This record gives sequence, structure tokens and C-alpha cells, in this order.
Amino acid sequence: MSFVESEERRELRKVVSELGKKYGYEWFNRQARSGGHTTELWLEAGKLGFLGVNLPEQYGGGGGGMADLSIVLEELGAAGCPLLMLVVSPSICGTVISRFGTDEQKQTWLPGLADGTTIMAFAITEPDAGSNSHQITTTARRADDGWSLTGRKVFISGLDVAKAVLVVGRTEDAKTGKLKPALFIVPIDAPGVEFQQIEMDLISPDKQYALFLDDVQLPREALVGSEDAALMQLFAGLNPERIMASAFAIGIARHALGKATAYVKERQVWKAPIGAHQGLAHPLAQIKIELELARLMMQKAAALYDAGDDMGAGEAANMAKYAAGEVAVRATDQAVQSLGGNGMTVEYGVASLVAAARATRIAPVSREMILNFVAQHSLGLPKSY
Repeated sequence: MSFVESEERRELRKVVSELGKKYGYEWFNRQARSGGHTTELWLEAGKLGFLGVNLPEQYGGGGGGMADLSIVLEELGAAGCPLLMLVVSPSICGTVISRFGTDEQKQTWLPGLADGTTIMAFAITEPDAGSNSHQITTTARRADDGWSLTGRKVFISGLDVAKAVLVVGRTEDAKTGKLKPALFIVPIDAPGVEFQQIEMDLISPDKQYALFLDDVQLPREALVGSEDAALMQLFAGLNPERIMASAFAIGIARHALGKATAYVKERQVWKAPIGAHQGLAHPLAQIKIELELARLMMQKAAALYDAGDDMGAGEAANMAKYAAGEVAVRATDQAVQSLGGNGMTVEYGVASLVAAARATRIAPVSREMILNFVAQHSLGLPKSY
């Protein structure tokens, strides 16, 4: 791993940033407040090859890795257009299918995930399981010609724009209390599939849903990978999720810091711009430091994952997600404080970032569960739960 990005990645940052600025936060905010979607930006990013930069070239992707895809999301977020489904569709779903899918599954799904014409959601969280994935109850039972899937999921992003959802269930014989996950591709229009929007107090174009699976009949080919793969196959998708969640949070933090910095450079109340006062300058400088540290850990996690070190990537990805969520919250809060009353107005578009940043401390894994992971696996402390 080099601490200096390659020329190709610097160029990727540049062109993605230009695309993000072409649309910008005002456009993104209008789409969110009107109940619209970011389809126009999504499809253009796909056409330019950005969405599938991590997917295999033979299926229309760029042949890169999570390091490249994280750059795409970070730069779009820094430009004011954080595309949440980038965390899910090409990252989790595309990665799992690329690594464990059959040739037929890859040919069916990856080209669309790469060019943006297909969006796939991901469903793991359940109302009675929360952060304890060992307690999921969505169950796949063998049928004569495939599987029958029954269960319920919550806080599933993007079901209104997805063609299918990658569902984490457990096989019928997994009754030992230990998680034995199995992954299934479920078409959104399959009989027995229903979803209902969860009203969120967030200004976002990406909606959250409760997903209901009632005896959904699936062919044998719906199973991705092995039903006996246990946790390692699931982590192959969750580590990219944490890396991309870090990129999402870092992008928001950069956008908020940029707005605050520009404002305090120009805003003059006494004899000098207010950015000359340490009461504002120092908090912004601290955020800049914390942001760069979070990005370094995200880059480490991506480098480990792309090198095939799933276990090493797990620790780094969790740490990156923790650091990125913390700095996103600090950056948006300080941006509002730096702008004063203007920070609460729609015109300046800062206050609306606060809730989105706050969510990055909760999802896709809470800061408390990350601290549990680090305490147990990194420090060797006794398990606390």
C-alpha cells in the first residue's frame, strides 16, 4: 500500500468530482425534498463506468477494487451528492456475486449493476434481531424445485428502485443458535414479496422500507454461493459495506467542512474574517485532521480487502467506519455553528446534512458494536455480550 495514490486514481477522483459538481448539492437536495430520485446522476455515473469500477471487466466493470469504488462515493459525497445505493448495489451485491456467484448469476446481474441499469438492494436487518445477526429468523426451506423463503426485514434501502434484493436468511437446519447464513437473490416482483416505506426524519432521496417475505418460491439458482459457507461468505459483503459507509461519511464531512471553510473566510463581523479567530479556526482544523485520519484507515481497509485479506480488512473496515462516522457528525455540527443563523437556513444547505451524518454513527453497524469488536478481537478483552 502506498500513501500516494496512483495517477489513475487521482484522475478518477478528478473526473468523478467534476460529475458530482455538475449536479451539486442544490440539485440533490431538490430531489430529496420533492420525493424524487437521483436516477439521472446514477445512470450517467454508470454510463461513464464509475458504478462498476470494482466489478470484473468481462461483465462490464472496470476491473478495480473497493479502493476505486470508495473514491467514487467519497468524491460524489464531497460534491454534495452522496449516493447511498453505491454502498449497496455494486459494493455488497456486486462483490458477493462476483466472488461466489455462478457464471449464470454473474452474466445475469453484473452487467446491469455495472452500468446502473440494474439496482440490487441488500436485506439483513430484522426487527427482533437488530445488531445481533445471529438471531435472524428469515428461513429458507427446501422445496421440490428450489427454496421457499419466509421472513421479515427492516431498514432496507432502495427497494422502490431495485429489481432484486440480496436476502440474508438461514437454512432450515440451522437450529444450533449459531448463524448459518445463506444468501438468496429475490426478484422484487416475485409473488409473496411486499414492502412498505418507513417514514424517516431524514432529507434523503433514498427511502427505507420494511420487507415482507411470505413463502416466496425461488429456484435453486437463487442461492448465491454455498448454503454451508457460514460467516466468511457474509463478511465478504459486509466488509465492503463498512468501507463504502466510511466513504459515504467522509464525503459528507468533506462537503460540510468545505462549506464552513468557505463561509468563515468571507464572513466579516469585526475587522477580519471570522475564520481568523481560533474559536472557529481550531475546530475546523481538528476536523481536517480527523478526516484525513479516517480516510487513511478506509484506504488501509480497502487495500487489505482488495489483496484478499478478509480478516485483516474486517478490523480496518470497522475502525474506518467508526472514525468516519465520528468526523461526519463533528463536521456537520461545526459547519452549522460556523455559519451561525445562516447554518439553519435552506439557502446554505448545512443543517440538512446533520441528520444524514448522524445516521452514519448508527448504520450499517453502530459505533457501540464496533467498539465491542475492537475490544474483543483487537484487544483480546472478554466478550461483553
